[in-house]
Amino acid sequence: MPPVVTGRPDAASVMLYWLPLGSGGHSVRWNGRIFEAIVARHEHRAVRDLYHAALEVHLGADRFVIEMTPVWGGGEAADRGVVCEGPVGSRWLGRSAFFRYEVRRWRNGVIPDVGEAVASPQRVSHDLAHAQQLLDLVPQVPALTWGRDELHTGEMWNSNSLIAWLLARSDHQVDSINPPAHGRAPGWRAGLLLATKQAAAATGSQTAR
Repeated sequence: MPPVVTGRPDAASVMLYWLPLGSGGHSVRWNGRIFEAIVARHEHRAVRDLYHAALEVHLGADRFVIEMTPVWGGGEAADRGVVCEGPVGSRWLGRSAFFRYEVRRWRNGVIPDVGEAVASPQRVSHDLAHAQQLLDLVPQVPALTWGRDELHTGEMWNSNSLIAWLLARSDHQVDSINPPAHGRAPGWRAGLLLATKQAAAATGSQTAR
């Protein structure tokens, strides 16, 4: 069910935050560096900084944080605006809360370690319709396996995929969005490709009518 928005109906903004991968979590940070070193060597390029994307949507007097994070350590789901969960690593591992992620549409929520964000926030839009459409889309994100390429896009599905998918599906301009200098956002392309595929399918369905 779409969130009920209060306050000024004409005020809206969609803000993008780039957080260094593993902010506040040393094991994730070191694993990310090892992963990037291996990929960079395979692709014959320099090692880059890895980033994780999150959104903050202002609509009227309300503010929503949209992010994909691990389930464990999050407290009560209702307090965080959790709209869906999915497995991490593999479907069977997802039976345990230690291997599940959650997607949040958190009213007045917080982005953990937002103080470490780089070149952020970036205003993506201030269009009321686009902001509302993005909020409405959050529960519709497919619960794909985090860390796997089930869509065969050449990239794993992760938190960046979620943010890219939401922005593209809500008709935001995504061509000019890039992570901070000397950085990259693994999984971003997977979200864009899924959004493009779904938009094409919807257009084809309407044309066939």
